[in-house]
Amino acid sequence: MEGYEVRRFTAALRGGERVTHDVYARGEGPPVVIMQELPGIGPQTLRLADRLVEAGHRVVIPHIFGPLGRVSMVGNMVRVVCMRRYFKLFARNESSPAVDWFRALCRDVRDRAGVAGVGVIGMCLTGNFAITLIGDESVLAAVASQPAMPIVLGEELHMSAAEVEAARDHLDACGPMLAFRFAGDPGCTAGRFAAIDAALNDPEHARIRLTVLPGRGHSVLTLDFVDEAGHPTHEALESVLGYFRDKLSAP
Repeated sequence: MEGYEVRRFTAALRGGERVTHDVYARGEGPPVVIMQELPGIGPQTLRLADRLVEAGHRVVIPHIFGPLGRVSMVGNMVRVVCMRRYFKLFARNESSPAVDWFRALCRDVRDRAGVAGVGVIGMCLTGNFAITLIGDESVLAAVASQPAMPIVLGEELHMSAAEVEAARDHLDACGPMLAFRFAGDPGCTAGRFAAIDAALNDPEHARIRLTVLPGRGHSVLTLDFVDEAGHPTHEALESVLGYFRDKLSAP
């Protein structure tokens, strides 16, 4: 994590329990919070952070679990299963308590930067969190990449009815957000996108732009990203950078 500033941030989970995690930050400009995916904060996530910094953003990466700087799929799966007070892996029609901690962080980052709101990227385990967080006034732009919860229940939502309504209302005010998945991804299925579409979008009004990439990958912006012009993942990243540029730039 060379070049990153680090600080401790404490906030409450649902139910009142206060927890503390390290938060890493680098760069200058409109802030974007990257919520780590299940494989962890590995080189691929740091490469995504580099691209955002190069595009003129301050990147904020909270460290919730796992080793830093490398991927630990099996080890992190065990850690997440043990973190039941954070992640409700199989919960439908409600979000995980971790969302409340991330919401508090987004508000803190917004206030520290003195901006109207921040951007967020959620991936895999945290992909659904981005959709919930867009319902908060501190978040002006959100990207949900391969939202994977609730696990197994591929046609269900990891959001309460109240969270869906808040997301719809805020997206009406700030404009649509982005979501990505691979066509053959068994972790984020077509049924998951259909459920999100039914909950968030109307026939004449897309509050969330759902993009399906060809292939059987999973991590659109990190592990399965191919940095070649014209590649679907490269085009996805370019659309993310353009989206944040439009939504977060000072008027």
